[in-house]
Amino acid sequence: MANTPDKTFRTVDVGSGDDGRWAGLIRATYPPEALAGWLTEEGRTDEGARAARRLFETHLPELVPALERLRAGLADIPHTGTLLTLAAVRPFYAGCTQIGAGGELLRNYDFDPDQVEGSIVRSHLLRPVIGTQEGGWGLLDGMNDAGLAISLTFGGRKVHGPGFAVVIVIRYLLETCTTVDEALARLRTLPITVPQNLTLVDPHRAVTVHLGPDIPLTEAPDACAANHQSEPVPPEQERETRTGERLAAVRAAGPDVAAMLRPPLHHGGYDRGFGTVYTAHYRPAEGAVTYHWPAADSWSLSFGAFTEETRTVRLGAA
Repeated sequence: MANTPDKTFRTVDVGSGDDGRWAGLIRATYPPEALAGWLTEEGRTDEGARAARRLFETHLPELVPALERLRAGLADIPHTGTLLTLAAVRPFYAGCTQIGAGGELLRNYDFDPDQVEGSIVRSHLLRPVIGTQEGGWGLLDGMNDAGLAISLTFGGRKVHGPGFAVVIVIRYLLETCTTVDEALARLRTLPITVPQNLTLVDPHRAVTVHLGPDIPLTEAPDACAANHQSEPVPPEQERETRTGERLAAVRAAGPDVAAMLRPPLHHGGYDRGFGTVYTAHYRPAEGAVTYHWPAADSWSLSFGAFTEETRTVRLGAA
């Protein structure tokens, strides 16, 4: 992979998920074998499928009708119903830095660009939501029409337990909650499969919480997150990810787009699968988000102005 690769992003309005637009996007993005490859070995069994469905129905019942609508569009692909629960998928570990302040949410998403879907989706499954899609219908970050925005970072500890991939949890919270406090109350009841940090913002509050299969929900001292959940950061982890340096930098900079587009917050390690794929700046009270890259024009979207198009951008510095 080149040191400064290109990445293609697309915007798609998938509506309520029942008119074929979402299914068409998934079919165009993933071959069927790639979808099946997300599942754990247990998730491929009948017993594992039933367990995933029970977990989904127990904890995310409001989304069951939406899951069924989406599943119908991919009915010919094996294990689709289990996959869409996102309760039996292999864990993934990403980078990321984020901050919430003043009703705004600003985040960098760091990962292998070749493994990122690159779809920015507007939907109306239960309510209007715009976000960066991953995992079929999960979200890496997003906002809803009530003025709530949420994004994730990996928590830095490679432990794994039963529960949901966090991308479906973000989808669930944005579909069912209107405030940070309401989302936090729901989060306390949801099992998460790997350690994650979520930053949540509404017009009145911003907070970061640490989650994991082995810890209770814990509020961070401020609404900032990189890729650790306690300090001091182990030296080897710091050498590999610079998570402590990034957290200190984002705290010092505040919600500053320019700072997110340069080191140490912007990563160029694409050949190691740890480069910054995009910077997203959410203003949820305005229903607006702008995506930024150091060497490309920004891309502004909102609930009132969401056009479907495709753009290929250079990810690294000019």
